[in-house]
Amino acid sequence: FSCNLSDLLCSLPGLLYQEYRDKSTREEIETRRLQDSQKDPEETSLSKETPLEAEPTSTIENKAPPQISLLRNSNSRFNLWQDLPEIQSSGVLSILQPDEIKLQEAMFELVTSEASYYKSLNLLVSHFMENERLKKMLHPSEAHILFSNVLDVMAVSERFLLDLEQRVEENIVISDVCDIVYQHTVNHFSVYITYVSNQTYQERAYKQLLQDKPAFREVIAQLELDPKCKGLSFSSFLILPFQRITRLKLLVQNILKKVEEKSDRESTALDAHKELETVVKACNEGVRKMNRTEQMISIQKKLEFKIKSVPIISHSRWLLKQGELQQMNGPKTSRTLRTKKLFREIYLFLFNDLLVICRQIPGDKYQVFDSAPRGLLRVEELEDQGQSLANVFILRLLENADDREASYMLKASSQSEMKRWMISLAPNRRTKFVSFTSRLVDCPQIQCVHPYMAQQPDELSLELADVLNILDKTDDGWIFGERLHDQERGWFPSSMGEEILNPKIRAQNLKECFRVHKSDDSQRRKLGSRNRQ
Repeated sequence: FSCNLSDLLCSLPGLLYQEYRDKSTREEIETRRLQDSQKDPEETSLSKETPLEAEPTSTIENKAPPQISLLRNSNSRFNLWQDLPEIQSSGVLSILQPDEIKLQEAMFELVTSEASYYKSLNLLVSHFMENERLKKMLHPSEAHILFSNVLDVMAVSERFLLDLEQRVEENIVISDVCDIVYQHTVNHFSVYITYVSNQTYQERAYKQLLQDKPAFREVIAQLELDPKCKGLSFSSFLILPFQRITRLKLLVQNILKKVEEKSDRESTALDAHKELETVVKACNEGVRKMNRTEQMISIQKKLEFKIKSVPIISHSRWLLKQGELQQMNGPKTSRTLRTKKLFREIYLFLFNDLLVICRQIPGDKYQVFDSAPRGLLRVEELEDQGQSLANVFILRLLENADDREASYMLKASSQSEMKRWMISLAPNRRTKFVSFTSRLVDCPQIQCVHPYMAQQPDELSLELADVLNILDKTDDGWIFGERLHDQERGWFPSSMGEEILNPKIRAQNLKECFRVHKSDDSQRRKLGSRNRQ
């Protein structure tokens, strides 16, 4: 059996990638909610219910489309590969095993979502970048910062989509797509690192242009109102490449969970996932590096050393947390006195390898009076000793700036702030619940139902449908979590998610996660055995 993907895509509703992504993740959330409410998760397969969208590429024109309608009506959920008339009429559904049908759905989603992404990229270029009025008012350097190498990114997406299309046209039952993902990731996807690393400059340039050029602001507003944009903002088009490379990794993970264990397709999917993970990490590092360098220079200018000066700026150093705490004055024996005068403000700058303890002085400056390597910090929570000593913990510096041990009794403004400081200061300290890496059979889990943008370095940005292990939680509404798909950790408000209550679903999520990362585990074991030797 074969089908022409170009004709197929041309006939489908024209969803932009932003719409595809939003609807897809919201369907995923609803499916997980349904699973969570059932005793047997097998009753509702996540893969079967997760919708797959298909959208036309902008390169296909004036072809007579076959009589295909992937949507029953404009308000219905997305249809699946198995609902295509060609698939229905071929008889192939009576031959294939249910697991193979789920795998076909997962591969089909990767292909059709790439078409949707290409369509949105094409709109970014043709509607915004090549607009004559915009071109006239932007200096070439401004245009370069704003649009970066988006033409390269679009060319890579087009080549990738053509190869995927060719594979689908070979046979109505898709043989594999991860081999194509692997080849393109290794050979072409470095353009994503270039684009995403420019993100900070891009955001800054866009804000500056909106502020300084009323004519620019006016043209952008007019272009956004065009029906083609479907009410989506210009900035939502600019962030497409980073969203896509991250989503592509998750789509490959979804395929990986469905292929036969120890098969060639599993091996190919693992290889593709590993290469995508490398690209995503490089993208993240590209953004962080630029932000961190500027931040370190800014902090260095604010510090005045009362003790021997410590060079703050280093290529391998970055800020983890900063903020004010109350330090208890006098000997520990005086802590029974119930008076706020016992405490005075101090300010901490915690870097990945160093703690600097300061007092704020006039002129937005900080006077450093102690420091210690982060590896030589220990924390201890005080037993509840009344209101004035609530949220108090002991910070021990095993070797401080004077090469001696020092202790500080510190009071935080809330329980969450205390826990956040304690986990940041001593990351290897055991949390309330055990993490993914411990291989615990069960652990509290939460799925994100509202996206969240991190406000502090110790927080974690969340995307819709992210699933996380809960490592710790506070009474005042904060969770310390570890995201399953990339093991990134951080704090976020508990109101951003819904706890997964069904133990079978939690076990299934962990099992799938172990499988996806088993190649990483084998590498870790090899490294561990080498280190022991």
